[in-house]
Amino acid sequence: MKNIYLTCLLLCCLFSPAFAADSPAPKVVVSIKPLHSLVAGVMQGVGRPLLLVKGGGSPHGYVLRPSEAKALSKADLVVWVGHELESFLEKPLSTLGKKARQLELAKYLQDKLLSKQSSSAWEPSTRQHHNGKGVYIDLHLWLDPQLAQQIVIQTGNILTEIDPIHRSTYQTNVRRLVERLGQLDQKLKSQLESVKEIPYIVFHAAYQYFESAYDLNSIGSITIDPNRKPGAKRIKEIRQKIKQLNARCVFSEPQFESRLVATVLEGTGAKAGSLDPLGADLPEGPEAYFQLMTRLGENLYNGLK
Repeated sequence: MKNIYLTCLLLCCLFSPAFAADSPAPKVVVSIKPLHSLVAGVMQGVGRPLLLVKGGGSPHGYVLRPSEAKALSKADLVVWVGHELESFLEKPLSTLGKKARQLELAKYLQDKLLSKQSSSAWEPSTRQHHNGKGVYIDLHLWLDPQLAQQIVIQTGNILTEIDPIHRSTYQTNVRRLVERLGQLDQKLKSQLESVKEIPYIVFHAAYQYFESAYDLNSIGSITIDPNRKPGAKRIKEIRQKIKQLNARCVFSEPQFESRLVATVLEGTGAKAGSLDPLGADLPEGPEAYFQLMTRLGENLYNGLK
């Protein structure tokens, strides 16, 4: 009887809030800022995940720092989109991070992924993503709040398996985040309803999930290397397309030279706007995703109204 009492007492201590607070947090590594924000929200009150691609860095061709490689070798969980987007992680995960659990979102959400948009008359994208079945897929999946809900739920499930002591905190955080993401989704739908039929153009075909979620009227995309100014002939072609399709706004991204945008728009009557799918200038953390999506909605609305 005494042994049973001691066992029960020990179990109560193990799963008590005081013991959970003293327990080490799992070591989690996340590839890009929007995903990092969602994972940080699930881990809030337990620990902080490590973000790899910081600031305005691109996941294409990123090179791991020695400290990041070390963190990867000790990780309990790695959250990333997949081989096609963060190719820099492919080899390290097979060597340094082979003991870590992986949440590869391109696999987890494969039934919900969208096919790569056709660039039609526009300059084709220089990078496409193949799903192994002859279909090119779009991997900017975080730009749909409903898919973000699925990411949050699955992250919570895996963290609970890895770290059951903090189960209640993860579950509370997941419920809170799913509710907030639902509210964000409804807010964006309401905000963009009045401009959803207005045509516009983006420089980089990165917004299909956002556009599909809110039934927006993107009519083309132009891939332009910010370090390589297009010639006069190319600029003329772009201007003609903007006029023909009556695009109200052309959205660049922060890394594009503003003078280049002005040159492309000259004489078209279209407005200039800016969109950022990664939140390059946002502080990392649980709020970054909500700030990113809110700003996308505001910038689109202001560019199209």
